[in-house]
Amino acid sequence: YYYSLLSNKEEKRIYREIYQGLKNREDEIYIHCKDANQANRILGEVLRDYPDFFWCDGGVSSTSYEMDSGQEPYTIVSPEYNCSLEEKQARQEQIDSAVREVLQGISMDASDYDKILYVYEYIVNSVEYDLEAPDNQNIYSSLAGKRSVCAGYSKAAQYLLERLGITTIYVTGTANETNSHAWNMVQCGGEYYHLDTTWGDPVYQLAEGEEASQWENITYDYMCCNDVEINRTHKADVEYPLPECTGMSWNYYVVNGMYYDSYDSDTALNALNGAINERRNPTVFKYFDEASYQQAKEEILGSLVHIAAQNLCSIYGLGEVQYYYEDRPELCKLTIYWQY
Repeated sequence: YYYSLLSNKEEKRIYREIYQGLKNREDEIYIHCKDANQANRILGEVLRDYPDFFWCDGGVSSTSYEMDSGQEPYTIVSPEYNCSLEEKQARQEQIDSAVREVLQGISMDASDYDKILYVYEYIVNSVEYDLEAPDNQNIYSSLAGKRSVCAGYSKAAQYLLERLGITTIYVTGTANETNSHAWNMVQCGGEYYHLDTTWGDPVYQLAEGEEASQWENITYDYMCCNDVEINRTHKADVEYPLPECTGMSWNYYVVNGMYYDSYDSDTALNALNGAINERRNPTVFKYFDEASYQQAKEEILGSLVHIAAQNLCSIYGLGEVQYYYEDRPELCKLTIYWQY
């Protein structure tokens, strides 16, 4: 994707030269370029497109050389590598083994949505969020080490999804206004959606030192969402134009009947009772706008949840019921967890 954004043939040539040098793990990459800063920027764009290059996390020093008249200037790019050639080969074997195991669980004939959901849930369930994880800026940490941070989560998603034929973009920016963050954009059903596996991990959402409880579940708020949804909490870096994400057809909550354009009390009560009848958790109510969400929150917590609790007591012969609710006003979402 970032290759397609390059402005001219010269920059695309530089990109290809850096790509080949990184692929060969060259200590010094000679490129046709007279601007070291330009070379450094394009190296970053190669790494955005290719999570494959886990042996380079982006550190680089470059020196430009002006030649005598008639000779073309050039630049030597010296990437910083995080492992030796022998270590690279051993790590690649570990990654390949992990990827083979993962991809055995999904058919290449599956729909775009099913492939994206499969990878989303695999990463959330198998990778532990750990700020101290080694190599946490690349796929080795997440696919082999199973511990990483947002860069490792997002690059692993990109690496796996591209092998399943899903167009995937690595995106950087900030989350909650200040924290540096990385996530993805994916193409599903011909439209682009945002995908944030890091924020899908319940462990990531916990406060420091807090332990996960029985109520913690995968969060699907960023499983194929549009710009409106993502922009409530995320802000992409402005130097790279990104495709517009306007649809919600393949959003997780839409696909699973948990997304509502407006509030209706009968619909909400039916959703609560339906979950209880099938012994399911949780019951999620995600609304299109804040007004509908506020009305839903007031009525569901004020009366409907108590009616549903009485139904639960009756069905399962209980004297009392315990439930927990999670209120996420910034996402226009209310979640009810029942204790069966």
